[in-house]
Amino acid sequence: MLLNNDQNSIKYKILNLNWNIVSLIFILSLIGILMLYSAAGAKFESWLIKQIIYLIIFFPIMILIAIIDIRFWFKTSYLAYLCGIILLIIVSIKGYNSMGATRWFKIFNITIQPSEITKLFTVLALAKYFYTIEMDLIRKPKYIIWPIIIIITPAILILDQPDLGTAIILILTGVSILFMAGIRTWKFIAGGIIAIITIPFFWFFALYDYQKNRILTFINPDSDPTGMGYNIAQSKIAIGSGGFFGKGYLGGTQGQLYFLPEKQTDFIFTMLVEEFGFIGGFVTIALYGYIIFLGTQIAIRSQHQFGKLLAIGVVNILFLHMFINIGMVMGLLPVVGAPLPLISYGGTITATMLISFGLLLNVDLHKNTEIAPD
Repeated sequence: MLLNNDQNSIKYKILNLNWNIVSLIFILSLIGILMLYSAAGAKFESWLIKQIIYLIIFFPIMILIAIIDIRFWFKTSYLAYLCGIILLIIVSIKGYNSMGATRWFKIFNITIQPSEITKLFTVLALAKYFYTIEMDLIRKPKYIIWPIIIIITPAILILDQPDLGTAIILILTGVSILFMAGIRTWKFIAGGIIAIITIPFFWFFALYDYQKNRILTFINPDSDPTGMGYNIAQSKIAIGSGGFFGKGYLGGTQGQLYFLPEKQTDFIFTMLVEEFGFIGGFVTIALYGYIIFLGTQIAIRSQHQFGKLLAIGVVNILFLHMFINIGMVMGLLPVVGAPLPLISYGGTITATMLISFGLLLNVDLHKNTEIAPD
């Protein structure tokens, strides 16, 4: 049913936000600031100040996104996806190169990484597509061609940057939405077989040499301990040295003595565990896990398919970032670019996750709203 006037009021929506999720997001953001301060050597480096500014700006934006009528986000889903594709094309043409990758462009001295926000736009497009077709049609092969194109198009553009980690998260998130939408299991099995068959092609023609080396180093970490294996070796030392309770805040030797590389971005969890030990790592994972649990409940409660799939997409983006990042720094997965949401430094990933959480909160507020297909 449609929301009545009282339920449409801003006051009602703010009071009825899922404040449990908002509180968890705030706690994780605070942990992020504390760990980035430690990574900066107990200084307010310029990049740390930027991170705080991003949080201050996008926290209210998250709330604003949550209270806007969900029908607006439904109507603009395809437009948002198209904008994401255009931004990726702009990066491929006019993006600037850093450390061998072309993933960013600047507007008024603000660095933007379109691949991050495009993951969310892809979720929006898929959620709208499956809401607008009947369940019986979903099961027909020809109706999965378009969603596959929706997933593959940005993935190819992102792989070309190259950004393997973001491409993997986008593809896996897209596949999870296909599964939740009702695509039959045999089609996933067929797709898996095709993926296995194409591995040699992917290895020889799609992966860059440094990406191949990362995979080979993952298989045999001792093959290049001072080169490609250095990051993981130092990460394992730091995690192991943290023990059960850690060395104390600002007391991590691997991090503070600069043995640990990329400690403010991809390896921030390593620094957290070194300083706060197993307990600190467990609590952090539990906070993420609780958000994932609450987000899954929101998906289940939504009375419309658009909200269900949108919520599942946001939850999967968060889960995959957390799973890949933590698995990577522990040496359980190959090293790929996958920052830890709200804790790692990064303006675009922070903004994207807060926007994503805004949409998740929006689904919760508008779970009973009727959405007319275009």
